[in-house]
Formats: sequence, C-alpha cells, structure tokens
Amino acid sequence: MNIILGVGGGIAAYKAAELARLLMQQGHAVQVVMTARAKEFVRPLTFAALTGHKVIDDLFSSASPEATLSSAIEHIAVAQENDLLVVAPATADLLARFAHGIADDFLTTLYLAFTGPVVLAPAMNTNMWRHAATESNLETLRRRGHRIVDPGEGELACGMVGPGRLAEPEEIAAAVEAEIGRRRDLEGETVLITAGPTQEPLDPVRYISNRSSGKMGYALAEAAAARGARVVLISGPVHLAPPRGVTLVPVHTAREMRDAVFANLEPATVVIKAAAVADFHLSKVPPQKIKKTAARMSLELDPTPDILAELGRKKGDRLLVGFAAETENLKQETRRKMEAKNCDMVVGNLVGGEEVGFEADQNEVLLALRTGEMIPVARASKREVAGRIFDEILKLRLALYAANGR
Repeated sequence: MNIILGVGGGIAAYKAAELARLLMQQGHAVQVVMTARAKEFVRPLTFAALTGHKVIDDLFSSASPEATLSSAIEHIAVAQENDLLVVAPATADLLARFAHGIADDFLTTLYLAFTGPVVLAPAMNTNMWRHAATESNLETLRRRGHRIVDPGEGELACGMVGPGRLAEPEEIAAAVEAEIGRRRDLEGETVLITAGPTQEPLDPVRYISNRSSGKMGYALAEAAAARGARVVLISGPVHLAPPRGVTLVPVHTAREMRDAVFANLEPATVVIKAAAVADFHLSKVPPQKIKKTAARMSLELDPTPDILAELGRKKGDRLLVGFAAETENLKQETRRKMEAKNCDMVVGNLVGGEEVGFEADQNEVLLALRTGEMIPVARASKREVAGRIFDEILKLRLALYAANGR
C-alpha cells in the first residue's frame, strides 16, 4: 500500500523516522510530507534516506516557472497516488487547520485533496491537549471518520507531566494496519439507511414532526461509505450536508419515505431504519391554512405506514436493523421491537436527555441481536457509535453468508 506520512513541527518529529521504518517493514511504500516547522527538528534528508523517495516540504518551488507550475498541482497527484494518510506528530495547529479546512502549505492542501482513510497521532502540551478548542477540533475530525491515536501520558518536553506525548511508533503503525484492514470490510455491500424525522402536514404551512436531527443516520451513512459500501440515504428534512460518496434521496412524509425505501430496496443487502418516522398523520389535509380561533380544535389522525414491520415481512436474506427511541424500559422495549418487527438487530437508546439521543452529538445505545445477545455501547460520538454498530452488522452478515454457503 502507498502511504503518505505527514510530519508536523514538534519535538516528537524525530519519532516519525522510526514510524517510517516500521511502515516500510510492513511492506508499504512511504511518501513523507513535512511542514516547514518540522524541518526545524528533523532534516528531510533523514526521511529521504529511509524511504528512498524525495521529501515534499514546500507547496511551491522557486527554481523555475516550470517547476512552480509542477509544484502547484503536485498535491493533487500525491493525493491520487496514495492510499492512506498518517500524520505524526499532528500538532494542535495542524489539527485546527485540518478541522477548519485551512490549506496554507503542502500538507494541509494535500489533506483537502485526499479522499482515503486518515490516521492522526496528536502530540502537544497537556494544557493544549485539554483545551476546548482542541477537543472540538478532534471531535470534528472523528466525525469525518479519521482514526485518532491518542497521545500517551508522561513527562513532556516542556517539563509538564500528563497526556500529550506522541504515541509510540509501534502503536501508530498498528493503528495504520487496523485502519487498512477495517476500511473496506463492507465492500460489495449496498446499505440502505433512513434518517431524520418526517413531517406530516396539518395544512399548507403547519406539520407534525419530532426532535430527530438525523445525526445518527448521517453518521451511519458516513461510516458505511468509508468502509467501502454503496450507500443510499433516504432522509427526512435535516440541517446536515450529505456525506461524501452517498446517494441522497430527500423525502418529507412517512408515505414518501416508505415509497422511497421500497423503490431502492432491491439491491440492498443491509437496511438500517434510523429515521424517526411520525406515527400519525392527519386523515384529511385542508387545502388552505387553518385560521386561528379561540375555540378548541380536535384533529382526526390516522396511523402512518409501519415501514419497519413491512420490511420485516419482505426482507428476504437482507439484514434488517431497526432503532428504538425509548424513555423507559429500554432493554425490554428494544427486545420486543426486534421480535415484533422481525429484525436482525435493534439499536435502542434512551431519549429526552440533553447529552445523548436526539439533537446531541453523542449517543449511548443498547444493541439487541437476533442471536439473543444484548450489547451495551458506552457513550461516545455518534460517529464512533456508528462504527460499533457496523462492527456487529458485519459479524451478522458474515454468519448469514456462512449459513447460505457463500
């Protein structure tokens, strides 16, 4: 595999030389890209001698007009020719520039042009590591699917003792290997995901809906695409950008969502119903806005289509995953829903709190599996929870393939 090793400007830059050696021992070709500050700690010649490749350390060359033109597009070529980007050390400055899309040198410009998996190994002062800005930047990068190799604890170059020292090269190399093995484990699968709320009109300007933000469904779509699956995301109205490489099908009502699901069902091998579909809709929607009066108003509501139950009856050999948003009795309700809807897995989560569930960036869930297992997933970002869900989906999928002789 062709790997880009980005080296940031910190005292830990010397460890990147050992990381380059380990990656080459694992059979990878390594292209080193250094920031200007990194060259203050390690000479580019060191990496060139180790890898056998020239080190890229400048976005533009001043040697000649021809060289300048070549350098101006080199970051695109390097991004296209390599399979994985690992940055060690990833300084607080680099993390901030990656998170906010600032491209002012070769490494940060390359990052924006790179579409493969990214492994980041931060190293910095303890206070910088614990700062709210760094924590926010790390969360942004984790949501993008990047693997973070957390720093170790100990005495730092600044004299402080605490977290912030670069992880050992062996640990970073192991994370690279794990990322290589994990990233394409859903290749060949077509994953159909529903996300967000539905909106059931009461009149031309009002509707019934719920608090679903779509963040969990979008995190699942992003995770599936990153692991090699073809992804169709059927989404109710949300304020989220669709993940890269995902086919988005926007809908508003439960009926529209039901129709979109079955229109896209045939090629799907895994179906995940993460949407919070409204349970009722107005039996007859008036053509004009209902005027406000002092009198009490009663609305006659009918049930919306039960998409998950219908999928359970028609799923064939697909894997079907449902979601259960509960306010109490989570274990019992999650298990009941799995059996009643003929699912292979139901993801249960308690909603109503401020830190997890609807609208929050984190989640804490319980996975009820057809095998009888109940697997708790501790509080983590929705992107990390999505990864755990797909880990279990993959196990179920492989078991199904084995049972069918595939």
